Amino acid sequence: MDINNQLTNWAVELQALAQAGLTYTKDPFDAERFERIRSLAVEMLAVQSPLPELEIRKLFADETGYPTPKLDTRAAIIEEDKILLVQENNGKWSLPGGWVDIDQSLRDNTLKEVKEETGFDAEALRVIALQDRNRHNPPRYAYGVCKVFILCKKLSGHFEQNIETLQSDWFALEELPELAEEKTTKEQIALCFKANADPAWQVKFD
Repeated sequence: MDINNQLTNWAVELQALAQAGLTYTKDPFDAERFERIRSLAVEMLAVQSPLPELEIRKLFADETGYPTPKLDTRAAIIEEDKILLVQENNGKWSLPGGWVDIDQSLRDNTLKEVKEETGFDAEALRVIALQDRNRHNPPRYAYGVCKVFILCKKLSGHFEQNIETLQSDWFALEELPELAEEKTTKEQIALCFKANADPAWQVKFD
């Protein structure tokens, strides 16, 4: 058993229980107990994380309401057997995309991210896959993420300088650059190529 993964799993479960408890309890004494459970979950993560405890709390334990996974959309745009990737500020590459904003639908958010990160206007065609991020992308996050891969078609535009990406480029599956695997893996890109080649593609989901 990987003790670090087990510690993370316990911390995630404790955080979810505490957040749900804080959402529904009307007893101030129970609320105090749930806050302590939440603090313990943060401390458990801080033991094995290079991040300071305050940052972990902001990322992991300051949400309210019933705990649910976050949504991350990724656009797959393929032309002439090459897929469009963007270079992150750390030099690694990923499919264009990001967190779904509270005022955006999945379709609108995907197209917005494409425009912001690549400069291209695009059309969303169909959903490729819905994935539990922690089953497919390293490292393990201390919260759930549902990744939505959407096949898109480039309409017009060109790359424009922005604060999120350094450049965009087209790559064949066998010639991929170093990937930001916390966002995009080679297996996920291969899935996008398969979906693009199959007009009768059935959505894959975990």
